[in-house]
Amino acid sequence: MKIQIKGGRVIDPGSASDKVQDVFIAAGKVVALGNAPGDFHANRVIDATGMVVCPGLVDLSARLREPGYEYKATLESEMAAAVAGGVTSLVCPPDTDPPLDEPGLVEMLKHRARSLNQAHVYPIGALTQGLKGERITEMAELLDAGCVAFSQADMPLNDNQVLLRAMQYASTFGYPVWLRPRDAALARDGVAHDGQVATRLGLAPIPAIAETIALSTILLLVRETGAKVHLCRLSTADGVDMVRQAKSLGINVTCDVSANHVHLSEMDIGYFDSNCHLVPPLRSIRDREALRRGVQDGTVDAICSDHTPVDEDAKQLPFGESEPGATGLELLLALTLKWGGEAKIPLATALAKVTNEPARILGIHAGAIAAGASADLCVFDPHARWSVEPAKLKSQGKNTPFAGYEMNAKVRFTLVEGHVVYEG
Repeated sequence: MKIQIKGGRVIDPGSASDKVQDVFIAAGKVVALGNAPGDFHANRVIDATGMVVCPGLVDLSARLREPGYEYKATLESEMAAAVAGGVTSLVCPPDTDPPLDEPGLVEMLKHRARSLNQAHVYPIGALTQGLKGERITEMAELLDAGCVAFSQADMPLNDNQVLLRAMQYASTFGYPVWLRPRDAALARDGVAHDGQVATRLGLAPIPAIAETIALSTILLLVRETGAKVHLCRLSTADGVDMVRQAKSLGINVTCDVSANHVHLSEMDIGYFDSNCHLVPPLRSIRDREALRRGVQDGTVDAICSDHTPVDEDAKQLPFGESEPGATGLELLLALTLKWGGEAKIPLATALAKVTNEPARILGIHAGAIAAGASADLCVFDPHARWSVEPAKLKSQGKNTPFAGYEMNAKVRFTLVEGHVVYEG
């Protein structure tokens, strides 16, 4: 299939290229920009006049719920949600049932994802067996099966000696380790940020130091072992400051923040809105503003959806008993551009946080538009306005704190390896 994308504003954040030109695609690759190759005859022409053509989005955290939690979502529904949101590559955490701690499970997930011919799926392997935090997994075998990194997801790893050994082993072979900084004891039984809202509503608190104490331990271990560590879902102002300082000292870490935490704070809980029950919890307005500044100045490397579909029954419970999580694959682009507009930064700079920057963290060939690159592309209308209606989301999980919000930017086409996998 040969495709010509005609008249779009082509933005490649990695090369800082931003101009109106045509894109020519053949055999799953971008073969030319601007002028067609001499022997090129398009089977299909996509008119992108007035639209933006950018690399397909790369999402660093999207729970697909398979295997084990198909009642919450299926691979089919979540992959459809991904491409509807312009996401062409996504990372799935290992907290499935059973966890991704065996090569066979990883191979099965990769095979199922490939058979759908939609977004690329990059599994993260479990750092410890069964995510129990006791014995490290066979990382080499999991890497051979298709894992790109190793993590505990949101499961605690209370034994620092196990964490040290895991990071030493990973460092020896260059395996990336992804960790979410949270002291399990300090966060135990908590459901909301330790602030005025939790106090007023009588919700069990999670103090900010639950993140910063764990973060200090991780940073010291990184300095000790030289491990390549990615910090997942920062949520506090102090955490951003610690990462900023660590980077200035040459400590090799990267980090991300969820789109939810870029826009929301503890105030959005309102009167026990369980759609705002998230992990980590929504923090104070001060924390939210610090996260936004961190993304803007590069301390925070990427924005992810932290897509976590939850079945409706589990969200209809009282706030403290409800299951945490929010659906986000279809909102990632709009929420990122909303932040970019509010921060008054160039469109290419905002798009970098969901394209080439996460691709760099993953170490994959994605997030770029150039001759010879895979034709994983997102074509969106930056002027289209739409309201978030949960019932219309492709994801099986309809749980979003942004219900009723008006968004800018609508995905019109998503291409994966030169094939149109979504038209909207």
